[in-house]
Amino acid sequence: MRKSFHDELDQLRLQVELMGVKVDHNLERTRRVLLDGDPGAAAAAVACDDEIDAMNVSLTERCYDLLARENPVASDLRFVVSVLRILSELERIGDLALRVVKLNPERGLWAGHRATFDILVSMDDTAVAAYRDALRAWSAQDLHLATDLATRVQAMDMHYEHLMAELLRLVGPDAVRIATSTLIAGRSLERIADHSAIIGARLRYMLTGDPDHLTAEVR
Repeated sequence: MRKSFHDELDQLRLQVELMGVKVDHNLERTRRVLLDGDPGAAAAAVACDDEIDAMNVSLTERCYDLLARENPVASDLRFVVSVLRILSELERIGDLALRVVKLNPERGLWAGHRATFDILVSMDDTAVAAYRDALRAWSAQDLHLATDLATRVQAMDMHYEHLMAELLRLVGPDAVRIATSTLIAGRSLERIADHSAIIGARLRYMLTGDPDHLTAEVR
């Protein structure tokens, strides 16, 4: 019976990883939309987000079923509860990526103002790198990588401060429109990095059982 239960946990871990890969695909589409305004990538991102949402619902229900049916304790309980939190983070990262994609009609304005556009591109690179580290940490159950990820927020904070400074310098008839859409995109990318760090913090708790790691989940 316990072997069957642990086999289910292994399958759940792999399914979370698969959902994470789908989110990664949408982050790559977000990059293409940001750099090229690719309408095909934008449409594919919208369709994929529906799949991500469906996986979130299905896996969440599976977690609740395991909790009710198996009454897990200790590390098994930490695993299932942590999966529930990580699923929420993955779904939120997917939503934030889609928010950037839906700003595609404004991309021409962004690209026309190189100072802020270049910062957005750098923020996208930083957000994607943080997310991929989170996905690698989950796949390998890597405590060292999770620790590094949970404490790495300074780079994105610097990008965001730089973006805000540049937005305040905008002038001209399109200044408000550029500032509004760029701020939405920048804030979304910043939050993707934050949610990736939360995955790292939750993984640290799952692997060690140390509740102090849960404080790092507050963003």
